[in-house]
Amino acid sequence: MAKIQMKNAIAELDGDEMTRVLWAVIKEKLLTPYIDLKTEYYDLGLKARDDSDDAITYEAAEAIKRLGVGVKCATITSNAARMAEYNLKQLTPSPNGIIRSVLDGTVFRKPIQVKNVQPAVKSWKKPFIMGRHAYGDVYKNCEMYVDGPGKAELVFTGADGKEIRKTIMEMKGPGVLQGMHNTDKSIESFARCCFRYALDEKVDVWFATKDTISKTYDGRFKELFQKIFDAEFKADFEKAGLTYFYTLIDDAVARVMKSEGGILWACKNYDGDVMSDMVASASGSLSMMTSVLVSPDGKFEYEAAHGTVQRHYYRYLKGEKTSTNPVALIFAWTGALAKRAELDDTPELGAFAKKLEKATLDLIESGVMTGDLKALADPAPKEILNSWDFIDAIAAKLN
Repeated sequence: MAKIQMKNAIAELDGDEMTRVLWAVIKEKLLTPYIDLKTEYYDLGLKARDDSDDAITYEAAEAIKRLGVGVKCATITSNAARMAEYNLKQLTPSPNGIIRSVLDGTVFRKPIQVKNVQPAVKSWKKPFIMGRHAYGDVYKNCEMYVDGPGKAELVFTGADGKEIRKTIMEMKGPGVLQGMHNTDKSIESFARCCFRYALDEKVDVWFATKDTISKTYDGRFKELFQKIFDAEFKADFEKAGLTYFYTLIDDAVARVMKSEGGILWACKNYDGDVMSDMVASASGSLSMMTSVLVSPDGKFEYEAAHGTVQRHYYRYLKGEKTSTNPVALIFAWTGALAKRAELDDTPELGAFAKKLEKATLDLIESGVMTGDLKALADPAPKEILNSWDFIDAIAAKLN
């Protein structure tokens, strides 16, 4: 059978550790036998990023902007332990943070549901869509350690030379300091992306911050969300029978635990990072979650929402075949291929992406799965496979 042809390439961003290993297996067993795969390849492994002083990360982000679609493997964000392990020149920033900053997008994450894996929260009947702001905050912070007493100040010098200065703290001894920022433009883009996505998915929107404590910073998010909603989306929401609801982040968490789901929960950058993992884990597994970064001008980056599975990688290096769940990696590829098909008007490519997703979910619903789903599966799984055999079983269903 002739392979499915692609008109244009996808920006392919490779990653680290166990997910990098499975990334190659997925391409070999599930993609290249069926598709004449066209990608622009960028190695975002930790050492490659360090060697290029992160130039490769910026090049990859620009490729997504140019091509319109990217697909990304999970990557390591370095810390002191990683710096020693990989013999790095410096602590490298989060590659996800860089890419999200360049694209100024919003990350939308949604659990991948199967009939025989029920959420840990009994009230959840429908999947939550997590809308995570993907710019600024702690991911683009400036921080320092001070080794003695002194005055910590927040200073802004305007283009006209006018200075605004506020005292953060009179430090009595050693401590840590951090400065964060966001922009009206990015917050407004975040709001628009969330409201448009909710209209497409036909779901209500909840937005939550902590404006009672962070009256200026979080208060600005609340203010701009309401402004954008009232001016641009209120009429469409009313016509569609949808609502927009603002509350405090702690209240949102309490409400979510009693909600049946089926809403778009919009969060600031760090809140979205934490809460999307909570929703994914409670829905079955961090590896059962789709994730797509959407820029305001319609560029898309599909990725695995979980980490690099370090513990499994070390076992793999010892010769063990682990039962690491590859579903999120597979769905990153299918999401990117489906979007490429939509933009290029190549329906055969889009149909293949749907078939691959169906084969993957049908296999799990038949009782064959990886070990991470065992505890939540009902009925109990018929067979637990390692990652390689699981991917082979998906390929068999495709064939």
